Amino acid sequence: MTIHTKLDSQRRDIALEITTKILTELERGVMPWRKPWDGARTGLALPRRATGENYRGVNIIMLWSAAVARGYSSPYWLTLRQANQLGAHVRKGERGELVVYYGQAKKTRDNGAGERVEDSFRFLKFFTAFNAEQIEGLPERYFPARVEADILPIAAHEAWFAKLDIKRILTQDIACYIPSKDVIGMPPLAAFDSAAHYAATLNHEAVHATGAAHRVDRDMSKRFSTHALAAEELVAEIGASILGAHLGLPPDHLSDHASYVGHWMKLLKDDKRAFLSAAAQAQTAVDWLLDKAGACTNRTLSASTDQPPQSSPTPSP
Repeated sequence: MTIHTKLDSQRRDIALEITTKILTELERGVMPWRKPWDGARTGLALPRRATGENYRGVNIIMLWSAAVARGYSSPYWLTLRQANQLGAHVRKGERGELVVYYGQAKKTRDNGAGERVEDSFRFLKFFTAFNAEQIEGLPERYFPARVEADILPIAAHEAWFAKLDIKRILTQDIACYIPSKDVIGMPPLAAFDSAAHYAATLNHEAVHATGAAHRVDRDMSKRFSTHALAAEELVAEIGASILGAHLGLPPDHLSDHASYVGHWMKLLKDDKRAFLSAAAQAQTAVDWLLDKAGACTNRTLSASTDQPPQSSPTPSP
């Protein structure tokens, strides 16, 4: 596996490459974190490493986007070295996808007073990964049959949400998270097109709620100032997509897409690392939610949950 380090990334502006790809999608009115939910062959699968572990953060979005663009159905992405170690080989002429890794390290220095002090710093590595369908000779396990999973039933999602210990109140027509009260406001279930729409909207607001100081303590204004609201909304959008892949629920929240897309484009143009940062924050939020409540396993829809009830569910305490 060829690992590229900080010096390589200085010559190759990885943040700019990723931002340019995302901006190209947004300019077409496409939100790449939603692509797998729009009829793609990849279904609900999170991109996986050769070991079967899921990729994380921005890599999920970039590999989802590549899989959709090229029509890959396998969720597995391997490096050239990993393929060779399995006795397989990447087909001639195939192009891989950029995968990034953020790490943290420490170094010591002289502070000028004869003392050695330790500084922490973050570094960026990147490498190239190929989808299993670009590789010949892989074991069959890298080509799992696609399973048409049912959308998570509303009752199972309600049980999952209750474990989060996030308060919820009934609102008239606006779904929102209210930081000053640390509460999620949700319209009644009957106000939504479907039970899945209600649950996916609740997921979106739950990602917002993780920003509270006693959860992950996320404050986008520290970095993004006037773009803080757009950055926070981007975190919630990406987080809802990743969370949805874990729970079996498509992200479905924003109705005024064009308005938000414009703000996101301005944010990304002003800060080439904004998307990397938002994706990392989204992953942190999803980690907190899944650590707190676990993952849902009941994917069987009953006839009674195909249509939304005509009243709101009982708010969580």
